Amino acid sequence: MAQPCGPGQALALKDSDNEVRGQILKHASIVHIPKGEFIFLEGDECRQLALILAGTVRVYKPAESGREITLYRLGPGESCILTASCIFAHGSFPAVAVTEEDIEAGVIPSLIFREWISRHDIWRTYVFNLLSKRLSEVIATIEEVAFRRMDIRIAEMLVKLHSLYKEGIKTTHQDIAMELGTSREVVSRILKNFEYENLISLKRGIIQVNDILGLRKRGEQFRS
Repeated sequence: MAQPCGPGQALALKDSDNEVRGQILKHASIVHIPKGEFIFLEGDECRQLALILAGTVRVYKPAESGREITLYRLGPGESCILTASCIFAHGSFPAVAVTEEDIEAGVIPSLIFREWISRHDIWRTYVFNLLSKRLSEVIATIEEVAFRRMDIRIAEMLVKLHSLYKEGIKTTHQDIAMELGTSREVVSRILKNFEYENLISLKRGIIQVNDILGLRKRGEQFRS
């Protein structure tokens, strides 16, 4: 996990002036949020903007069917563009944000954030860069969901997770379904096919990769 940093570091303070630094130190308060806590639910009012200093936040969109799709994740030095948009538009949060790890964050009241945006170029640049990055990620997610086969996406996900869990991927069929925006039944069927092909072995809460080269080839074979 990245080492905690101060709120100013998340904004690259080397590029800001003394007034901006002073405003951050004056108005940003540090909060700690444990793993598994909801920061925002769909429809919540956005009263403050958080700059993540340590930990990870998952932002996702739920459906009435119970399925979910991950829009993006936030790590140290990042903030949520949906929260910023909500603050600008005086609207409600359009998704769900939940902590995946214990979080440390610098929190800025929405009124102060609006004032900073109108007064300081560095904040406007920060928000525009944030918008560009998140928009690219969301477009990539839409392309995957709309145009790519689910077995390819699952194979690629398992290849990535294998690099983190050499002794076995600690995840569930439901976790994969939530991450990729599909149903648990679809994930289970595809994983059973992978097991039949001896690419993986399925255990309770663990997926053991038997053939990483074959799994990687499966993920790349039908790439458009």
